[in-house]
Parts: sequence; C-alpha cells; structure tokens
Amino acid sequence: MTRKELIQQIREKQSFLCVGLDTDLKKIPQHLLAEDDAIFAFNKAIIDATAPYCVSYKPNLAFYEAFGVKGLMAFERTIKYLKANYPNHFIIADAKRGDIGNTSTMYARTFFEEYDVDSLTVAPYMGEDSVTPFLGYEGKWVILLALTSNKGSHDFQLTESPDGERLFEKVLRRSQQWATDEQMMYVVGATQGEMFEDIRRLAPTHFLLVPGVGAQGGSLQEVCKYGMTKDCGLLVNSSRGIIYASQGEDFAEAAAEKARELQQQMAQELKRFTR
Repeated sequence: MTRKELIQQIREKQSFLCVGLDTDLKKIPQHLLAEDDAIFAFNKAIIDATAPYCVSYKPNLAFYEAFGVKGLMAFERTIKYLKANYPNHFIIADAKRGDIGNTSTMYARTFFEEYDVDSLTVAPYMGEDSVTPFLGYEGKWVILLALTSNKGSHDFQLTESPDGERLFEKVLRRSQQWATDEQMMYVVGATQGEMFEDIRRLAPTHFLLVPGVGAQGGSLQEVCKYGMTKDCGLLVNSSRGIIYASQGEDFAEAAAEKARELQQQMAQELKRFTR
C-alpha cells in the first residue's frame, strides 16, 4: 500500500484506527475454545465487526508464536482472510525484527514475500545494515521503533549524548538517510504526550504508529494535538480496549462498539487538524 492510498483510506473512513490483534487464548470468550482454530475464529469475528471503523490491523507475532505451529498457522490464516476480504486495510506485522544483514534479509522475505503483509515493525539498534534489507520491497513499509510507551523506554531511548541529543532523536535523524516518508514510519508511544512535538520537529511528515491509547492510558486528544499533520500522519492502535471489550458471546458486537466510539472521536480530530 502506498502513502497516497493510506491517506485516501483515512479520509474516506474518517478514521486512523489500527486494531491490534493480540489474541490470547486465556482471554478470549471460552465458547470459542471448542473451535478447531480458536485464534482464527476470534480474529475473524473481531475483523468482521470492526472493519468499518478502522484502516489497519496489527497482529502481534508473540501472541501467535507462543502456540507454535498452530499459532503461526492462525496468523497466516488471519493475513489471508484480511487480504481476501478487506484488501484496503493496512496490515502491520508487529514482530520487532532486526539482525545482521543476511538474517534481516530472511526476515524480510518471510513477512514481505511469504506472508505478504504491508509493513513490519523493526528494531533500529543494530544500525543501517540491519534495517536496509527490509527496504527493498516496493509498496512495503518499515515501522522503526523510535520512542516507546513502556516504563523502560527511559533506560536507553532518552539518554543524551555529550551534545545533548537523545538516543531516539539520533534514531530519527539518522534513519531518514535510509528511506523517505513513502516507506518508513516510526513507533511512538501514546503516553509520551508533549514529546510528540520533539518527534515532529525531526520527522514532520512521517506517519507514526501510536500504541498506548486506551488500556495503557494514552490520550487520543493529546496525541492529535502534538502529532497530527495535514495528512493525518497517525495510525493509532488499540488492542485490549477493543478486542476484549466483552468476554461473552457478544464479544464481537462489543468490540465493534468500542471501535466505533474511537472512530467517531478520530473523525472530530481530523476535522480540527487536517484539510
């Protein structure tokens, strides 16, 4: 999916919502456990219910790899279902890969050729040669970790060099030598608040994938105030707050309602900040 196509979907749907498919068999409604593939059955129901209100889905690989081959088969079925039935939705594989060049090349082949997802989250801390193998695929995106929402982000990402540059700022500055805003996005946690101003100072036009709204306490309004651009420039993710809105047989309907509520809030923010 190109940048232009993504922006078009955001404008048409008046939404920049990404639904995180962090599917945990311990949290899904118990009646689904009777299914042959409970993970996929849950995902399918969530996707069908929330598709009108979002522009993106983000399965987190950890929740599939935890169940071995069966989990990876459910992940693959989920991707194929999305591509067959909702081809205009932007698919993010949240795998946070990154290694020496030949290993990254194989990771890139896995996600962009075998699974054919639109984008992949990538860790930048092994440097340019660990990231560039992911950048050789037309229409595919690298979403580079920049400033995350977890408490431990302060351990390294906010440390300063002698000249006062913080590590996340160096990541933003240096990585823009590797790719443009047509192929690279950044992960910035919603709980970072006013720090979005610092992000936008260095990356004024790049899309940002923003986890942490909802269950993690991030404010959608604050994210938009400091992070939104004329093209929106945001994909705001909600996982637990949507997919686990109910533990009963109405789980899909409850997820749809939570997604609709967020979409309506996003429509208001788009009116305020874009043209």
